[in-house]
Order: sequence, then C-alpha cells, then structure tokens
Amino acid sequence: MAGISRYQFNYIELVLIHLGMALSVYFFRPSSSFILLGVIVYFLFLTIVKENNNNEALMGAAYIAGGEVFFRQTDAMFFYETGKYMVIIFLLIGMFFKGTSSRTSPYWTYLLILIPGVVVASITMSYEAEIRKLVAFNLSGPVALGITAIYCYYKKIREKDFQAVISFLLMPLIAHMFYLYLYTPNMVDVGINLQANYVATGGYGPNQISTVFGLGAVLLAMRLFIIKHKLINLIDIVLLGMMGYRALITFSRGGVFTAIVCIVAFLVFLYYKKGSREKYRLNFKILLLGVASLIIWLFSLAQTGGLLGNRYTNRNAAGQLKKDITTGRAELVETELQAFLNHPVTGIGVGKGYEYRLENQDISIATHNEISRMLSEHGLLGLVAILILILVPIIFWTKFKNNYYFLAFLAFWFLTINHSAMRIALPGFVYGLALLYIVDDKKHPVHRKRLTD
Repeated sequence: MAGISRYQFNYIELVLIHLGMALSVYFFRPSSSFILLGVIVYFLFLTIVKENNNNEALMGAAYIAGGEVFFRQTDAMFFYETGKYMVIIFLLIGMFFKGTSSRTSPYWTYLLILIPGVVVASITMSYEAEIRKLVAFNLSGPVALGITAIYCYYKKIREKDFQAVISFLLMPLIAHMFYLYLYTPNMVDVGINLQANYVATGGYGPNQISTVFGLGAVLLAMRLFIIKHKLINLIDIVLLGMMGYRALITFSRGGVFTAIVCIVAFLVFLYYKKGSREKYRLNFKILLLGVASLIIWLFSLAQTGGLLGNRYTNRNAAGQLKKDITTGRAELVETELQAFLNHPVTGIGVGKGYEYRLENQDISIATHNEISRMLSEHGLLGLVAILILILVPIIFWTKFKNNYYFLAFLAFWFLTINHSAMRIALPGFVYGLALLYIVDDKKHPVHRKRLTD
C-alpha cells in the first residue's frame, strides 16, 4: 500500500487515545469512573440513534467485556458485576432493534436451565449466606454468555463491522497494559512470588490479568495475519511483545497456555483455508511470530532472574519439582464432582459450592472451574447445559466454515472457564463471537436481513 487508509489511521489514533487513558487513570485514579461512564453513554447513544444497524450494541458490549478487569482494578465499577450486566444490557437493546435468529432455541433452553438451581439454592443455603450476592456472582457470567450467544447465533455481520468489534475488544486491554507498565515499569527491582505475582499486576488478581492479556496477545497475533499493512503490523508486533511480557510475568500460567493454544488453532485453520501463494506469505509471518515469541520469553526469563522458567516447569524457587501442577485446582474439581455424585438430579444449588467446600473439606475458596460448578450446582440439568454449549457451536461450524476465529474463540472460552470459571464476562462474550456468520464484503453483497434459514 502506498498510503495509509482511514481505517489504519483510526487504529493508530485509538492506540494513542488509550495510551492517554492509561496516563489519565495512573495520575488521577478517579478519572477511570468518568471514562467508564462516558464509554457506556457513548455506545448506548450510538446504538439507539443508529438502531443497531452496524452492530453498535455488539461493539459496546465488546468494549465493556475487554475493559471489565481494568475498570474493576481502578475502582471504576459502580458495583462488582457492572461489566457483565452492561454486556447483557447492550445486547438486549441490540436485540430490541434487530431481533434474533429463529434458531436460538438451544440458548434460550440453556438460560431456562439455570433457573432451577436458584430455587434449590434458596432451600439449601444457610441462614447466614447472602443468597442474592452468591447467585449474582455465580450466574451473571453464564447469563451474559447466554445473552451473547442468542444475539450472535446465526447473525450476519460484515467483515468490516466484525473487525471494528475486535478493535473495541482490544483497545481497553491495551489501555490496561499501558497502565500496568506505568504502575510497575521494572521487574528487576521488585520482589517476585513464584505462586502468583501480585507486584506485576498492580495488586490485582494475577489469574484475571493473565486471562485478559492472554486474549490481548491472541487478538494482536491474529491481526498480524488478517491486516495487510506493514506499519500496522509493526505496531501490532510491538504491542504483542509488550502484552505477552505482561501476561508472562503475572506467573499465572492459565492465560498464557490458553493464548498459545488459541493462536495455534487460529493458524491451523487459516493455513488450511489459504491457497499455495498465500501460504508462502503466511510462512514468513509465522516465522516472525515464532521469533518474537522467543524474544519475549527470553526477556521475561531474564527480568525474573530465571524464576519464570521454574514456574512453567512446575518447580519451586530451589528448582525442585512440585507434585501438583494444578496449584490446588484439581482438589476443587474433585470436591465439586463429589457434590454432583451426591446430588445428581437437582445439584446443590447456585452458589452453594462455596459453603459445600467449607462444610465438607474446610476449604473457603470460590470455584475455578465452570464445568464442575455447573455439574455440582445444577445436577443433570447442568450436564445438559454443558452439552448445549459444546455441541451447538460445533454443529453450526460444520455448516459454515467462514469464521477464521471460530476454533480460537471456542478454545479460549473452554480453556478459560476450566482455570478461571466465569468470574469475568470475557470468556462468555468471546464464545458468542464464535457464532457469528461473517460476510466478506468483497465476495457477497451486503444484506441487512438476518440469517434465519
């Protein structure tokens, strides 16, 4: 390309704006609340005025899903689950204007399946338990997933609009990354905890930071192969290096391993779909990505005095191999599976898992695995819900293999909920993106009609 298109220029502008956002929040933390409020008002206004003609509701939901952890960390959220609730609200407004496919009945069934667990919880919970908070904490994520799936399933979206959604999902992650570089610029001079590095995450949960930065790295890696512009590719590979480094030094492995699997899944499918001439170009970019990844790893290793290598080879600071690679998560899953076996029909009720572990094993910790939580708290209905979430997208994809992102996004959802449950809206939202029917503007005329047949 001789010049730079308006789209690429907008991308550079957005990156600079989010660098400014990070600076603003770092120097004046309360500004984060005003930024969040501005984002919500802007996208609500855009969605209503344009009647969601270009999926503005999905773009707003993407921005909130991408920024949820950042806004939580900087005390911008009005209440803890604001991110998930706003994703739901945006998409419900979008559905009000444009409706949904007639084939969304599996996901309506999934949402209905969640209700009996609330009834069971009202019976099984102790008098001291705050049922409303426990139900909100455990069900807001699954409900956000269900609403996102209903909005996206069989919905046509132009490639241009889809890329805008991805950009709005990525931008708050970039702002969050810049913010942490300002907060902890140098790892050499700070103490490092081999279990979870709170110093590198500004004192916030390393698991969630690793998860969101892992997705940021995935999106940036994808852009290297989708966006054909040397300057933008250069910017993205620099951002990828910065994002990958911040994900690694959290010492939380789940988000990093998930990112690797997602990138590989994306590249395998992309490589399979491309012709021989295009594969030659892909090979060069794959090599470039591999070299960049190696540099990120070696730099991170040096910055942590080699301790990062111990973490990823499951060794302690002395270099001795540890027995449990799951850092206690296997024990939590075992407890929840036992609860399912003891109460297979009704389950123990939404939110009861925390109390159940405390009563039976004296462990006071929330679940890290959404699959085992669904089984223990919803019983056989939970099993049906899991089968819906896994089988419906696979069947959809066998019909329409036009979404290069499908395998990567579905893998991100599945792997994330197995190490971090659904504490944030991101995995459920990304699951929904895998269900979109992406229309190539160059090959097909644009139709506003929904894909209902």
